[in-house]
Amino acid sequence: MMTSLAIAVYLLTADPPPAYPNPALLVEVGDLKPEAVRLLDVRGKAKYEAGHIPGAVLVDFAPWSKAVTAGKADAAFWKAEIAAVGVAPGRPVVVYGDDPRDVCRAWWMLKFAGVPDARVLNGGWKTYTAAKLPEQKDPVVGKAEPHDWALVPGRFADKQHVLDQLNKQTTGIVDARSPDEFTGRAKLSNKRAGCVPGAAHLEWSELLDPATGKFLAPDQLAKLIKDRNIDLAKPQVTYCQSGGRAAVLAFGLELMGAKNVRNYYASWGEWGNSTDTPVATPGKE
Repeated sequence: MMTSLAIAVYLLTADPPPAYPNPALLVEVGDLKPEAVRLLDVRGKAKYEAGHIPGAVLVDFAPWSKAVTAGKADAAFWKAEIAAVGVAPGRPVVVYGDDPRDVCRAWWMLKFAGVPDARVLNGGWKTYTAAKLPEQKDPVVGKAEPHDWALVPGRFADKQHVLDQLNKQTTGIVDARSPDEFTGRAKLSNKRAGCVPGAAHLEWSELLDPATGKFLAPDQLAKLIKDRNIDLAKPQVTYCQSGGRAAVLAFGLELMGAKNVRNYYASWGEWGNSTDTPVATPGKE
């Protein structure tokens, strides 16, 4: 049995746990300072009114998603929408909720819109309430002076961009859907089943601890990414059915140091229902 002195010496000399290559993206509940950030709650009105983190603004990101899908999310659109939720230059934004797909979708759209410092609360509302931290029921009005955000088109991929990457070794394509969707065993409501030819597969939920909803530790994520042959030194494109699961994967890859990740936001909802896109079916070949 180790003595108290031996334990102290071990703790001082042991290697520190590995860190995420891009740690600023992820905020731990214990490190959250609500007064220093703009908190955005994406859980929906009923849950928000039942209790939320003090200072948090309710965000309905459905109009954002529709505008991105329709190609109408231009600079003027984001200028108005982002001001309406109280996001302003120089103040970090932290998004939280109870579904990582919603949280990361909102995070990705903020980054696409040009908000430079957007982060995710690790574990979301579940982890916050488990810590028995203060809650607020009164709604928070989010208003900020409109700002001309610089849209970041390099975070977005359309169908033509993905088509242009096929048969190239310079860009990776990663499918965030379930194994059955990827292999073509599950067609869902699409005209065609399968995956983008050459795509790697990493289901979005594999990035998360199923018990806590928090992102896996850095060494676990690193192993997962390596095992799926995803090269973070290369540009990557993520996709799913409609952009949400792909946003979780995009966040995870960037958290682990990827410098260039695009979300093919229309995803399989477009690719699998088009007539000019090639489809692979690894489960049937």
